[in-house]
Amino acid sequence: MGEKIVIFDTTLRDGEQSPGATMNVAEKVRLAQQLEKLGVDVIEAGFPITSQGDFDAVRTIAKSITHSKVAALARTNTQDIDRAWEAIKGAKSPLIHTFISTSDIHLKHQLKKTKEEVIRIAAKSVARAKKHTPDVEFSAMDATRSEVKFLAAVIEAAIQAGATRINIPDTVGYAIPSEFGALIRTLCHMVKGIEKVTLSVHCHNDLGLAVANSLVAIQNGVRQVECTINGIGERAGNTSLEEVVMAIHTRKDLFPFSTRIVPKHIFATSRLVSKITGMVVQPNKAVVGANAFAHESGIHQDGVLKKKQTYEIMTPESVGIAKSSLVLGKLSGRHAFKERLKEVGFRLSEKDFELAFTRFKELADKKREIYDEDIESIVAEEILRMPDRFKLIYLNVISGNVTVPTATVKMEVDGEVIQEAGFGDGPVDATFKTIKKITRTRSKLLQFVINAITGGTEAQGEVTVRLEEKGRTVIGQGADTDVIVASAKAYINALNKLEYRKKDLRGL
Repeated sequence: MGEKIVIFDTTLRDGEQSPGATMNVAEKVRLAQQLEKLGVDVIEAGFPITSQGDFDAVRTIAKSITHSKVAALARTNTQDIDRAWEAIKGAKSPLIHTFISTSDIHLKHQLKKTKEEVIRIAAKSVARAKKHTPDVEFSAMDATRSEVKFLAAVIEAAIQAGATRINIPDTVGYAIPSEFGALIRTLCHMVKGIEKVTLSVHCHNDLGLAVANSLVAIQNGVRQVECTINGIGERAGNTSLEEVVMAIHTRKDLFPFSTRIVPKHIFATSRLVSKITGMVVQPNKAVVGANAFAHESGIHQDGVLKKKQTYEIMTPESVGIAKSSLVLGKLSGRHAFKERLKEVGFRLSEKDFELAFTRFKELADKKREIYDEDIESIVAEEILRMPDRFKLIYLNVISGNVTVPTATVKMEVDGEVIQEAGFGDGPVDATFKTIKKITRTRSKLLQFVINAITGGTEAQGEVTVRLEEKGRTVIGQGADTDVIVASAKAYINALNKLEYRKKDLRGL
C-alpha cells in the first residue's frame, strides 16, 4: 500500500469562503457525513469564533462524526483557541488548528508586529491549544513569501511548544512547483524536530498550480495535504481533493503512497458540494467534470471503443461515474456513429448506414451535439421514410382574462380528418388537451420551453417540448410567429416521434 498520505479536507471552512458558497448548519452536517463516508482523515469543520452560526455548525459536526478527526480553526490568541475547543470538545477525535502570518508584507501591513513577537505568540498559542487537546496543528500563513530562516524559527518554536502537525501554506498561490519543492526540502533540513510531526501543505490556486504544488510537496517529504472538494475556496480556490487523490491512485510509479479515500464516492461528493453551494463544476474539470470521461474526437472514440485504456488513464466507474460517453458531433467518425446506432437499437445495412452517416455529418455541421432523438429522426426520415401519423390542419384558440380558454383543432390522423374542441387553464393547455383528445395518446409532458428566434414583437417563436410515454422520451420542436401554433406544432412533432418508437423500428 505504501506510506499513508493524510487527507485534510477544508471544504467546510476554506471552501465556504468562496463567494456565495455559504452553507447552513444542516447542509454542513450532511456534507461532513459524506466526507466521512468518502474516507477523509481530517474534516476542518469551520472557524468557530467568526459567528454563533459557525460555532453551532462545528459543534454539531463534532458530535456527529466518529471515524474522521474534526478540526476547528483559530487565530493565535486565547479567545479564538478557547472558543475552538468549546466547539470541538465533543468530538471523538478533536484537533485545534491555529495560525499566524510569517511573511514580511503581512507582518508590516497587517499584523504590525516584529518577528520576535510572532515567534512568542506562535509558541504561546500552540501551548494553550495543547492544554485542550493533544493534537494541534500550526500554520505559518503566507509561508511561501516568508524569509526562510525566520519561517524555520517560527516552525521550530511551534514544535517545541507541542504542535503535532506543521502546515506550510501557499496562501496566495504564489509558488511555482520547483521552488515549493525546494522550500519543503530546506525546511526538512533546517527545522529541529520536524521529523517528529506530520508535515502538511495548504495550497491556493491563483496561478492554477495548487495541485501541482501539493504533489511536489509530497515528493519532498510532506505527508498531509489540505484540500477541498471541487477545489472550491478563497479567490481561485484550493487544491482539489479529487485531483490529488486520483493522481496518487493513478501514478503509483511516482507516488508509492496510499490514502483512506474511497474513490467510488468522489463523484457523489462532488455533486453534493455543487448542489449545496450552487457552484457548478466546469465541464472540463478534471476527474468530476461533465467532459472528464467524454470523447468527441473520431480518433479518440475509435480508440476507446477498441480499448478504453487508449485514451482513459482511469475508469469513470472508479470515481463513481456510471460510464464514459461518446459525444457525437462533427468530429465523430463511423465507428462511434455505428456504436450509437446499436445503443439506440438500429441495425442498418451498409448501404443504409452510409446514407444515415452522410445525413449525420450534415446535421453535425449545423448542431454542436447530436442526441439520440436526432439519430432516430435521421433513420426515420432518411431510411425508413415513414410519413407522419398526425398532421395539424387548423387551430383556433379563444383566451383572455374574462373567458375560459378554448381550443378548436382540426387534424389528420392516419389520413382521416378529425376536429375537436377543448378547454384548459390557458391557451396552450387547451390546445394540448384537445390534441391529446384527437390523437388518443397517453404521453406525459415533461418540459415546455419557448424561445424567440429573433428580436422584436413580430419575432418567430420556437417551442421545444419533451414527452414521455412508457419509458420512452422524445423531444418535439415547432416554430411560428404565433407561439400557440408553434406549441401545437412542437407537441404534434413529439407525438409523431413517439409513434416511430412505438412501432419498434429498431429491428428494421
